[in-house]
Amino acid sequence: MSIKLICYGVRDVEIPFFKRLNKYSYELVLEEDFLNHDNVELAKDAQAVMIRGNCNADSQNIEKLNSYGVKYILTRTVGFNHIDLEAANKFGIKVARVPGYSPNAISELAVTLAMMLLRHTAYTVDRTKNKNFVVDENMFSKEIRKCTVGVLGTGKIGYTTAKLFNGLGANVLAYDIVESEEAKKIVKYMSLDDVLKYSDIISVHVPFIRYQNYKMINQDFISKMKDGAILINTARGELQDNDAILKAIENNKLGGFGCDVFENETDFFFKDLTNQSLKDNTLERLVNYYPKVLITPHIGSYTDEALINMIEISYDNLNDFLTKQESINEVK
Repeated sequence: MSIKLICYGVRDVEIPFFKRLNKYSYELVLEEDFLNHDNVELAKDAQAVMIRGNCNADSQNIEKLNSYGVKYILTRTVGFNHIDLEAANKFGIKVARVPGYSPNAISELAVTLAMMLLRHTAYTVDRTKNKNFVVDENMFSKEIRKCTVGVLGTGKIGYTTAKLFNGLGANVLAYDIVESEEAKKIVKYMSLDDVLKYSDIISVHVPFIRYQNYKMINQDFISKMKDGAILINTARGELQDNDAILKAIENNKLGGFGCDVFENETDFFFKDLTNQSLKDNTLERLVNYYPKVLITPHIGSYTDEALINMIEISYDNLNDFLTKQESINEVK
């Protein structure tokens, strides 16, 4: 039986991966745009859809998917808060996620942003591209081996980040509610306040848990950091208070801010807004603090290995549903 699978949010560079990894010979429809209220009808006659985190799998779309005959929703993400699970359960649509993918993808970006801010490479290259080769005091920096790095959250991504910083010679501290025995080989666990107090760089890798850590990176959090420390968030945008971060950048409490995620990021990420003002004034001002603020448009998982993991596991999830009526990665 041929299974029609429509995949939303597929970039051009990803198309060869979707085709090459299709070991189950699904009938693929690859759609560049995210799932929304306008293009949901593309799923007519499909048995399954694969989506990304910025796709809109709300109750309205799920009801339509059900009417089209869709039985399975596969999200190639760890998180699944973009899916209305109550609606999916109501219509008997099974949902599965990807429990994890290459942690190096996010970890490498976090380290890259931190090193760019520490060594002022964005600032320096911005000058040399204009043929200004004068070395000024703003280019002077510490060496990472003389720095203390604080890693918040030591799951797979946080632990990998700690290993990378440790490999560069940094002294690595960590905070987590559950301490990892493996991580203890390279990090020293401390209280959150002490990690903030002693770290020259803070790299955030905690999951967002609604009603528990929303905007945990707030004015109080930042006030406990070392003056001039660098803050990196490649985890979730909901973890940060943008106004507090902007204020800390403006008064030089923070020496730099690197970020790959924002709350409500689909309002501006993945869009060409060149020469336009952003609707969010705080975000507009943060962007304009380049190169002290470095923002990437959610590219943490945008690597070959991470993509392979996401597609393979999603394909396997669908095959398990079809052959076993269940998947180890099912979410309800």
